[in-house]
Amino acid sequence: MAYVVTENCIRCKYMDCVAVCPVDCFHEGDTMLVINPEVCIDCGVCTPECPVGAIRPDVDDGMRGWALFNAKYASVWRPISAKGVPPDDASAWDGAPEKLKAAFGASDPALA
Repeated sequence: MAYVVTENCIRCKYMDCVAVCPVDCFHEGDTMLVINPEVCIDCGVCTPECPVGAIRPDVDDGMRGWALFNAKYASVWRPISAKGVPPDDASAWDGAPEKLKAAFGASDPALA
């Protein structure tokens, strides 16, 4: 098992999760973060730190696509080990509909 970053991170990207991760498993893209499943140690300390609830266990219902998405982008995005500055409009994007489609052109994370 590993944890995965899901759609609500898109355009929010608060990065509180990065600050508590003991193994630096996060990778940063332009609009969101992902977790490298090969590095994640399943400790779960990142989950309560995410102010928008975007991190979940990959074994939860509906997370298969997100697990594939995280693995795919972790292999190409740069690792991040320190909290950065979230976007100025992050709070406006919390819970916005269809963020995955707007950012990646797909409704299914496995297809993005």
